[in-house]
Amino acid sequence: MNLYDKVSADLLAAMKSRDSERLRALQNVKAAILILKTEKGRTTEPTEEEIIKSIQKMAKQRREGIETFGAQGRMDLVEKEKSELAVLEEFLPQMMDEAEVENELKAIIAEVDAKSMADIGKIMPLAMKKMGGKAEGKLINETLKRLLS
Repeated sequence: MNLYDKVSADLLAAMKSRDSERLRALQNVKAAILILKTEKGRTTEPTEEEIIKSIQKMAKQRREGIETFGAQGRMDLVEKEKSELAVLEEFLPQMMDEAEVENELKAIIAEVDAKSMADIGKIMPLAMKKMGGKAEGKLINETLKRLLS
């Protein structure tokens, strides 16, 4: 079962169970996939990777919303964002933790023989290619800066 079919099946289940929070999040995911399908000039179905990137973007927006609403004291909106984020994370691959990111970066640093912060431009593209879907860019960047300094 591909990701689009899984989202559709979960959406139907949420409708049947009358789970409005889950339903709203799944509708957003399905809308994002449909937008990908109908992009101007598109002749093929979106790949799983493209769908995952779209869901990751939505998850990042939810995390930013949680921070913003938390700072403003809007706990009702924080809870809404957290529930949507939980649903989105069901469709994302398992994220790497900080230790795994650090190990991958150490291997890349050794591979390109990086010595200082000046080499960050060589490392970052390789790191994003290798870990892009499995770790947040912010975590990769912060860990890399710590390792090179």
